[in-house]
Amino acid sequence: METIEHTRIIEALLFASDKPLSSIALADCLPEEVKIESLLRNLQEHYEKRGVNLVEIAGKWMFQTAPDLAFLLRKEVEEDKRLSRAAVETLAIISYHQPVTRAEIEEIRGVSLSKGILDVLMEAVWVRPMGRRRTPGRPMTYGTTENFLVHFGLNSIKDLPGLSELKAAGFLANVNTSRLNLLGDDKPIEEQPELPGSAGE
Repeated sequence: METIEHTRIIEALLFASDKPLSSIALADCLPEEVKIESLLRNLQEHYEKRGVNLVEIAGKWMFQTAPDLAFLLRKEVEEDKRLSRAAVETLAIISYHQPVTRAEIEEIRGVSLSKGILDVLMEAVWVRPMGRRRTPGRPMTYGTTENFLVHFGLNSIKDLPGLSELKAAGFLANVNTSRLNLLGDDKPIEEQPELPGSAGE
């Protein structure tokens, strides 16, 4: 009976939350001896074939519409503002090469980067400053945010598609992808801890 009650509490917290919740945050509402991960996995299995699924996104948990039913909730309206191609390319470079400086982004794209592009990505809360690099001039570095992972349904940046898939989709048509090969196995590196002095440029 206790297991059922604990599961109900987790379920209620997740339904009521307007953002993903970590297992630590959920555990704070339950007795210490509760095996939160086991309950979450059981709950995830319970909702696997239902209209909503329990998913782990950016290391946190949330309910979302089952993928095969998502079309029922989409509004066929034109977006007021779409990302420019330059912004999409910049976001892809930051995602796969973080932490990365403005100069490195420009080198990979082969053209100057207008400040407005980074502003748009930061206003969308998909990109954030990650601290200054300890090299001459101490340039600011940039990386992706938890909101970026949530928006694109990723648990970590390791879940991003490979560079070959991005190129095939035409997202990196104008990008010097040979520089991106520094990432090694065609997958992004893990986000690094923030450096001192990261309070903007």
